[in-house]
Amino acid sequence: MWTKKDLQKLIKDKMGDYLFIVVSNRQPYVHVLKKGQVVCQRGAGGVITALDPVMQACNGIWVAFGSGEADRQASDSEGKIMVPPDSPSYTLKRVWLSKEEENGYYYGYSNEALWPLCHMAFQRPTFRTNDWQYYKTVNEKFAKAIIKEVGKKRAFIWIQDYHLCLLPKMLKEMAPKQLVVAHFWHIPWPNYETFRICPQKKEILEGLLANDLLGFHIRYHCDNFIDIIDREIESKIDRERFAIVRSKRETLIRPYPISVDFEGISEIANSAQVRDASKALEEEYGLSRYKVLLGLDRIDYTKGIPERLLAVDRLLEKHPELKEKIVFLQMGEISRIHIPKYKALNDEINALVEQINWKHSTEGWKPVILVRRHLSFHELLAFYRLGDICIVSSLHDGMNLVAKEFISSRSDEGGMLVLSQFTGAARELIESITINPYDRDQFSQGILEAIKLPDKERIRRMRKMRKVVQQNNIFRWAGKILSELLKFEFKE
Repeated sequence: MWTKKDLQKLIKDKMGDYLFIVVSNRQPYVHVLKKGQVVCQRGAGGVITALDPVMQACNGIWVAFGSGEADRQASDSEGKIMVPPDSPSYTLKRVWLSKEEENGYYYGYSNEALWPLCHMAFQRPTFRTNDWQYYKTVNEKFAKAIIKEVGKKRAFIWIQDYHLCLLPKMLKEMAPKQLVVAHFWHIPWPNYETFRICPQKKEILEGLLANDLLGFHIRYHCDNFIDIIDREIESKIDRERFAIVRSKRETLIRPYPISVDFEGISEIANSAQVRDASKALEEEYGLSRYKVLLGLDRIDYTKGIPERLLAVDRLLEKHPELKEKIVFLQMGEISRIHIPKYKALNDEINALVEQINWKHSTEGWKPVILVRRHLSFHELLAFYRLGDICIVSSLHDGMNLVAKEFISSRSDEGGMLVLSQFTGAARELIESITINPYDRDQFSQGILEAIKLPDKERIRRMRKMRKVVQQNNIFRWAGKILSELLKFEFKE
């Protein structure tokens, strides 16, 4: 089993002479103003959950967009700061974007074009030429920031996700002999019929083929990518080795199912701080008398939150005896609210919560609690510990780390996971109760099954799922990718 020490040893022994840089749009730590004071918050999202413990193990540089209102105040003149705040172990370098750049590159092309293109959630992508120009501009801005850090050194660059498709090619053109570049794609990769509608498909594919190593969550996404290359780009494909050669450059395509820091989460979840947070949250939301059903997501149309609410509604329709015995707590930070589809989703969720509570509530009890505020990591784990059932109902998901965080936090072997069959995690966590979020009756039946599951069976399932996540932890994921990366040689 890979551990943090194993990863540290690999990096020290094999990568000690080189610079190691991780690049992502979202930053691991954000500085905000609270009551006039600069406060550091841990960033939200799966990329942060996965990579922060890896970076703490390897003392590298993380390059990301500085999006916090107090980020400039907290950073030095080069946009740098050591993180995490309580135990500084690596450098965060922030890239500054104008509002126009953020709007076009992030809200526009990344999240109105690429995000819906890659998720089968029946949302039509919007391609605007202006957004694409900003996307190219920001990718170039990232490239220049990275090259400035590299200087004359040799470096391993590890790029994250769909915001930076063009970056690999730009980096290789700027420093062709100094870099080995890997890219991990955190969301699904679509099939050919879907991807071919993209007006900028050639530039995106050429950007990604500049990587030495390109990783996806599951083999199906690798197959989709290779199939698209076969149809769209002149190249030599070695299907046995999962390798693509174009212009004398080889790119390896690999599946790497991402995970979480199982041991770290288990340890923190058992801490006095989390126990205190659990008591405070239980009291704040009046949860002590009920079986608690949890939904913990960023507000996004791929997460199946309306479907989840409607399944709870159907459950109470068919089983009114559960009234005043259960409560469904949906935690979700609002995200990308500037995009009309997200604003409409937020309005839909608010309306559904109001409708379901009006329909089913009794004196002193309502079935749904909607929590909007930012949660610290300790509060997040406290909610996991309070939950009898964690519901993950994604309509389409590359992996889903909420499911793995929940399992890692439950060293008491309590709770049960209700998991969408359309997540990558469903392939690993086969002891969960699997549901189809589009089938309201089957979904509600899955929740009922979790509620009624005998203790002995629940413990058996949780033990098996915990063992899977423990063995396939974040350090194994990172170790496998970095081990593959180390096989590449710098060009002379």
